[in-house]
Amino acid sequence: DQGHCEAQNKLGNCYYYGDGVEKNERTAVEWYRKASEQGYSEAQNNLGYCYYYGNGVKKNERKAVEWYRKASEQGHSEAQYNLGYCYYYGNGVEKNERTSVEWYQKAADQGHCEAQNTLGNCYLNGNGVDKNRRNAVEWFRKAADQGHCEAQYNLKTLKK
Repeated sequence: DQGHCEAQNKLGNCYYYGDGVEKNERTAVEWYRKASEQGYSEAQNNLGYCYYYGNGVKKNERKAVEWYRKASEQGHSEAQYNLGYCYYYGNGVEKNERTSVEWYQKAADQGHCEAQNTLGNCYLNGNGVDKNRRNAVEWFRKAADQGHCEAQYNLKTLKK
């Protein structure tokens, strides 16, 4: 309660998962919000996730996008992936595959394996970018090297 945003976020996680306290998603959201309002990107992503899925708060994809964007602009790779996902599917924001690829790229460049695999799929299928098999293989390989099963499957399929 003294304004330490990392501790507030961790306490939010304890309530969200029921770790050491009784699980309470509403209380988790309160703690995430306190940390988020101080600019803590991890909490902003967590709060976005809660809004996106309606965990501890009324589902609101537009608010989810707002919080994902705040965290993304600070370089939070998971939030960048989440924001890309929202743009790709038009959840809480107008659908825009090019913008989704921009956010996936930022996350992938930081080593986010799900973003790397997704970016590979975008290049393979021409979603938001020109089709480019070589780039698809490159991104699948980066994700596969981190143990991403779907990327490993994608690489195997492309080699046939």
